[in-house]
Amino acid sequence: MTAPEPGRGIGNRESAAEITTTFVGLPRDSFRILHVSTGNVCRSPITERLTRHLVQQRLGVLGRSLVVESAGTWGHEGAPMEANAETVLADFGADAGGFTGRELLDEHVIMADLVLTATRDHRAQVISMGHSAGLRTFTLKEFTRLVRAIDPATLPPLEDGVVGRARALVRAAAALRGWLLAPTAEADEVYDPYGAPLTFFRSVGEEIHEALDPVVTALTGVPARA
Repeated sequence: MTAPEPGRGIGNRESAAEITTTFVGLPRDSFRILHVSTGNVCRSPITERLTRHLVQQRLGVLGRSLVVESAGTWGHEGAPMEANAETVLADFGADAGGFTGRELLDEHVIMADLVLTATRDHRAQVISMGHSAGLRTFTLKEFTRLVRAIDPATLPPLEDGVVGRARALVRAAAALRGWLLAPTAEADEVYDPYGAPLTFFRSVGEEIHEALDPVVTALTGVPARA
């Protein structure tokens, strides 16, 4: 896939100031997770739909309070998910239906409470867009590493609502970021399976699933079924 140009997706619609004005005052009774990759046809669709699937497994319903979306820094706007990505989701029993690719825009970053990216380059691109995104943007594997170090007892109970618990989780992870470094640079990367055979897509799917499991457990307070 062609490397994205710096700033692509910024200012393609309204100005950042106009977008900010549009969204200020909206009720903050939901928590929005944004998954970001390059084309938004492989990694981020898998991560988006797996997140939804795992949350529904834990809570029985996704609910309006938790919104899970995705976009691409070089997003294939309106494109369908890659067929191999759909197969990977089917392997996990997750729904791949109705997906269309999106290019990452300012409004997506502004609205997101947590941005999880496939790679460090994606993370850097999101943060470069501004909107005070630094403290709520992580690579997926980075966030998993940080979440594993957080004592669940320090988070608000689910009875008080998933939104408050999720926001507390992001704050705790951001506070730990400088203390828990990756063992290697590659440890925080999910590599692009675009154009690869199904076997590689499946290995990437397993990698994403393994990273998401502790995150969803922390968000919901409900561990995976044995």
